[in-house]
Amino acid sequence: MSKFTAALAAVALASASLIGTTALAQISATAAAPNPTVDDSIADLLADPDTAAIVEKHLPGLSQHPALPQFQDMTLDQVMPYSQGAVTEEIIEAIDADIKALPAE
Repeated sequence: MSKFTAALAAVALASASLIGTTALAQISATAAAPNPTVDDSIADLLADPDTAAIVEKHLPGLSQHPALPQFQDMTLDQVMPYSQGAVTEEIIEAIDADIKALPAE
């Protein structure tokens, strides 16, 4: 085996090892991902069935709001000043408490 072929084989093995390690790290991170929090975007909260139910409990109809595409990338805290009183600190705290009461995923 030439030195070039041996070097190429070593690079291929190292790359495969690195890819495997990276994939394993991604799987581990995904498996240990915590529940969403009120600091996540509204879109993220609505994407998770458990947190979506909590948001809908405290803010009925939010997931069907006609302006959702305009504010879905914001957090509840960011939306609060524009909500005309529909989103309050008390509601955000109640959503936060319910999310924290969910079993860890």
